[in-house]
Amino acid sequence: MTDAPPEVSDRLRVSSAGGAGRGSRRPVRLVLRSLFLLTKPRIIELLLVTTLPTMFLADRGVPPLRLVAVTLIGGALAAGSANTLNCYLDRDIDAVMRRTSRRPLAARVAAAGSRGHRPGPATAIRPGEALAWGVLLGVAATALLGTGANWLSAVLADTAIVIYVLVYTMGLKRRTASNIVIGGAAGCFPVLVGWAAVTGTVAWPAWVLFGVIFCWTPPHFWALAMKFRDDYAAARVPMLPVVAAPVKVARQILGYSYLMVAVSVALTPVAGWAYGACALAFGGWFLAEAHRLRGRAAAGAEMAPMRLFHMSIAYLTLLFAAVAVTALLPWPW
Repeated sequence: MTDAPPEVSDRLRVSSAGGAGRGSRRPVRLVLRSLFLLTKPRIIELLLVTTLPTMFLADRGVPPLRLVAVTLIGGALAAGSANTLNCYLDRDIDAVMRRTSRRPLAARVAAAGSRGHRPGPATAIRPGEALAWGVLLGVAATALLGTGANWLSAVLADTAIVIYVLVYTMGLKRRTASNIVIGGAAGCFPVLVGWAAVTGTVAWPAWVLFGVIFCWTPPHFWALAMKFRDDYAAARVPMLPVVAAPVKVARQILGYSYLMVAVSVALTPVAGWAYGACALAFGGWFLAEAHRLRGRAAAGAEMAPMRLFHMSIAYLTLLFAAVAVTALLPWPW
């Protein structure tokens, strides 16, 4: 793993030596809030947006509510585990980056060198506690999915945790510009978990939805990385916008966007022509913005990448809403 900048290493040493102080009392409310924030709840919301429609499609209707609850809660626990372990491992670079500096462990690192600092909302959790919390969430997710749904869904959820923590966070993130392309596969697993929970198998429509999210992830994340390029550069994380010219990044975003739309349309034989029409309409809308981003990059104009970033969230939400709605319609809609 790439060494952290010297100033970050110094902060980490100070943090491990004292920081908030082991003898200090921490309000329970602040501890619970910090534990909750470590799970990155906004990311979990987006993952669950893809799980529920997949379950509807797998069942061609509404699955038993108990199974839905077990799958969504288990999926949330698994995602929370992966995100918490990510925060634990990346606390040094999170402290350097403005976008992530307020995350619980990152704020602890940043504040560790301040004299007289007392633990607040962002510094109430120690690294070891975060590690234990992440492991506990993973164990709970495995147990809940295995006993409440089936063990295939549990294994798939565990595989997502392994990819996000070991492959992406520990293996690729600090080493290659292809980090999010490969490591981003972890975010595709909720659709496999949802399908497996309903059917006990993983059929080809689930893999199509997996492919949609796999192709969606680079445009989504690279747009964000373009906005916070200086942050990633300061933390020595070689995201594509850090190591490549804006024109190349925009070209890559456009290429993955076309792949994403093509894969989404491939679900039409199962989801129906109404879904196919929605996939084309939403895909055309997204491609138009991807083309505009490439045009601004080629002209050397202001990139405004966050427009694509926010649009990518809306696109994925609308596409999977179409999956859910059309799954409830009479065949062959």
